[in-house]
Amino acid sequence: MGVTDPAGPVMDRDEVDRALARLGAEHEAIETSLLALQDHAGRRLLEGAALTGVTQERWAAADAAITLLWACFDAYAAALRSAREIRSRRRWSSRDDLVELTGLLRGETVAVPGAGRLSESYSLTALVDRMNELYASSLDLVVAADAVWSALPARIDLLAAELQRTRRLAHSVGVRPGEHPAGDDLEHITRTLTALREDVVSDPLAFWVPAEGSSAPGGGRPDTTVYDREARALEDVRREIEAVLTVRQDAEARLIRLRDVLSRADRTLAEARTARGEVLAKIAATEVPVVSGPPTVLQERLAAAAEYRRQAQWHRLSPLLEALEQQAEDELLRARESLTAVTAPLAVRAELRGRLDAYKAKVARLGYAEDTLLVERYDTARRMLWSAPCDLRVAEQAVLRYQRAAQELLGTPRVPEDDRGERS
Repeated sequence: MGVTDPAGPVMDRDEVDRALARLGAEHEAIETSLLALQDHAGRRLLEGAALTGVTQERWAAADAAITLLWACFDAYAAALRSAREIRSRRRWSSRDDLVELTGLLRGETVAVPGAGRLSESYSLTALVDRMNELYASSLDLVVAADAVWSALPARIDLLAAELQRTRRLAHSVGVRPGEHPAGDDLEHITRTLTALREDVVSDPLAFWVPAEGSSAPGGGRPDTTVYDREARALEDVRREIEAVLTVRQDAEARLIRLRDVLSRADRTLAEARTARGEVLAKIAATEVPVVSGPPTVLQERLAAAAEYRRQAQWHRLSPLLEALEQQAEDELLRARESLTAVTAPLAVRAELRGRLDAYKAKVARLGYAEDTLLVERYDTARRMLWSAPCDLRVAEQAVLRYQRAAQELLGTPRVPEDDRGERS
């Protein structure tokens, strides 16, 4: 069994040389990483920024961790130099040298000042693990802050530039705060973006979303929720401003179309009122709906729209035109429905006349034009349909009686009698 000391079995020369080579490689790798961290743009920004909130709190801890990391590295480097000096005393190390080297390379002999207490001792291997922990946590914070600063402020600035262009465009068409909702929206977006940029610059870690399950430094993404919401709001406002611009370009044509639609509605209502008088004179025992006059409010709003155009108040004209266009179409539809309802009895009379003449032509074609019953019933139905006022209910029954008589004579199935029909 080999000689032992508190650090374990005494290492032989080959073990010592392999350990020194491994620790030397780790020293170089750690030094390279530390220098990269020292020169990292994110770390320099954190060091010089006026931080607030969660970033201020976490950077204070990370800055202390980086200071401790350098202290650990200096202690590690010093211990490695001591071990190399002992090994370089002679080509073939003595047992005393090997015992001392074993203690340095494996024992907890590396004292790190300021590590929570006045000092704390580590083995070189444990110290490497400790430095890796400190480095990973510090790098994670630096990378996260740098990622937010690299992504969000530039995007906010671009959106702010677009916001200024939209504000100028809005002002040109009269869209201003307090006068139009879109103007108020632009003010709100401006305030939000200004506050957002200030918060991102002073507290970037408040806008960082770590990746779930990721252990890599800087695993995650910037939180763009507020930015995305304001970008969508600005896009909505921009579309509204463009709609106002479109109004400025085609306002006159739209006003002409509006006047035409309302004029057609008025003419249709006038036709319906005339038709109602005709129906009351020609059709008896019929409920004819009353035809209302054209609504004056639409003409008043149309006049207001023309005045808005004259005064170049495009932001007021835009919503008014949209509402008027829909109301004008509704009014034209109402006028047409009134005309249809009023003239329905005349349409019924015309359908009965057509049906009566069609059956007369049919029976004449088949040689029954002189049939006494058919002639009698035809004359009765025709007298009723061509007299004024015409009782549609009685006239319809007369046409049905003629139709059934013709069908019986021609040997075709009879027309079903309804509850109002009379037996022949």
